[in-house]
Amino acid sequence: MDELDLDLVAALQYAPRAPSSALAEVLDSSPSTVGRRLQRLQTSGQLRVVGQLDWSLVSDAHPRHMWLHAESGRAVEVARRLARMPEVQLVALSSGRADIYCVVHPSERTRATELLTTEIPSVEGVRAGQSDLVLRPITRADAWTLDRLPPERLEALRPYRTHVPEQDDGAAAASGPLTGDEIEVAGILHADARTGSGDVARELGVSQSTAYRLVQSLLERGVVRPRVEVEPERLGMHLEVILSLTVRPGAIAHVAEKLASHPSARYVSVVAGEVSLIHHGAFRDERELGRFITEDLAALPGVADVRSSVLLEVLRRYWIDRADGLLGEASLPFTRKDRPRR
Repeated sequence: MDELDLDLVAALQYAPRAPSSALAEVLDSSPSTVGRRLQRLQTSGQLRVVGQLDWSLVSDAHPRHMWLHAESGRAVEVARRLARMPEVQLVALSSGRADIYCVVHPSERTRATELLTTEIPSVEGVRAGQSDLVLRPITRADAWTLDRLPPERLEALRPYRTHVPEQDDGAAAASGPLTGDEIEVAGILHADARTGSGDVARELGVSQSTAYRLVQSLLERGVVRPRVEVEPERLGMHLEVILSLTVRPGAIAHVAEKLASHPSARYVSVVAGEVSLIHHGAFRDERELGRFITEDLAALPGVADVRSSVLLEVLRRYWIDRADGLLGEASLPFTRKDRPRR
């Protein structure tokens, strides 16, 4: 990606649904140039603007961070098998805590035991594994942005920024179950979060006013959170690391908040397992990671232990398969079975 591509990514991270005309004005370019750039990035598989779905739509179970040891020489083979499993939303080869790191999201709570104790351990080539239950996300990938655009340019995009309520995952369910039309719209926005109400209306066979109301309702309730999906390495972040932290109980909230505000944070969650917190960070290089561990983490009271796992290759992230940093199509393998459908 060149400088204009990177500026475009930064603008989209801040306002994923901003029209090309607004993006062009902020980037001192023309709408046709911005449109062509975005089309090229999407067609080539370098970038997707997807809709991150509230957990209540996907499942009534919480995700697990899972760490797997493979038989000697079989890590790649095992990782590819895991990437074919519909309830595994992220798979990466890693060094450090385990050979393979993955995020498992059971399709329903009753599936968790069988999935974690039988199905995944039985994958050919798996030698051993352990998991950490996500209790609460502190920050997620939709909040991760490149620090490239000055404040005045971001301010110009503010009118197009999707309002996301401050809430835990699953809280959107409090507004009631989704209708069949809402589920279909959520699926459309998951695949392409820039889809306008006109295209939604044509796909569903409803009026544009109805489509607009459905889209806005899902966005304002936080059921769908638009975000840019792009491999960090393409943005100059050549080192992805999962840091597993053991923290004194009374300090967990403070440490989690500090980690979530760090520029490297792609995902931070409070977990139950061998550790207290998981910090998924993207760093430019080893020197930047070293400063984070020896200075930033060292300054946080209550951190007793840190274990680092470097991601060597990501095969799947948020149910999007990828190879050589290029993204396939976005599609969810399941949604809540207890949701009404048309």
